[in-house]
Amino acid sequence: MHIFLGPAGIPITTKCSSTADGIKRVAELGLNAMEVEFVRGVHMSVASAKAAGKVAKELDILLSIHAPYFINLCNPEKAAASKKRILDSCERAHHLDAWVVVFHPGFYGSLEKAKAFELVLRACEEMNDKLAAEGWNVRLGLETTGKASQFGTLEENIAIHKKIKNCIPAVDFSHIFARNAGRIDFSETLKKMEALGLPHHHCHFSGIEYTAKGERSHLTLDHRKPDFSQLAQSLLKTRIKNITIISESPILEKDSMKMLEILKQEGYQWKK
Repeated sequence: MHIFLGPAGIPITTKCSSTADGIKRVAELGLNAMEVEFVRGVHMSVASAKAAGKVAKELDILLSIHAPYFINLCNPEKAAASKKRILDSCERAHHLDAWVVVFHPGFYGSLEKAKAFELVLRACEEMNDKLAAEGWNVRLGLETTGKASQFGTLEENIAIHKKIKNCIPAVDFSHIFARNAGRIDFSETLKKMEALGLPHHHCHFSGIEYTAKGERSHLTLDHRKPDFSQLAQSLLKTRIKNITIISESPILEKDSMKMLEILKQEGYQWKK
């Protein structure tokens, strides 16, 4: 098993604020992944993406992208703008050589879940066709969402993947934990992931605060809600080949480093 670890965004301890500098800091810390955050909008030029991608390749840092939060593929009035934000992220991903673009698919609203699924599936088909037409070797990562009002259970995202192989579930363990009111069976979740036979899985992890409606805010690993050591123990018993775990903790890279230490304690042989 090859595990990739890194922060959601530029490390806090980076002296400069550019993506390229963030990638260099990730390498200095001995980590091997970073998620480029476009959550407030796609504000990176193609030239900057190419430059940062070159740095990542030289330093052997695996990149991914989180698309803007302002996405709702379940709402026909917002679907076109939502798809554009995802595709703009995919264009930058192509030039960054980032392998997956993660996004929250949308909200059920007043829709029946079957209708919401149909709308998300149709949007993903259209975006996947665009990726193929442009020659962008980027996967679409449907993130498991943290509120009951949101489309994006693991089962829904797996169902999309079974219809469009280039769309993969991006498993946020903490979102699952929050959506289920503080419950997650790591072994069962990992079995569902393993059964897909994917060459690489992309995941998020942090502590999380939640209410009856689901997630409220991300917390550090020290809260142990959920407990990363339990995930590490379950993960190392699987036959998953490659997995990226992005820290969405408020202390970003510090908790990526803590994840690494926990994995080592559980017997994982780290190879950058």
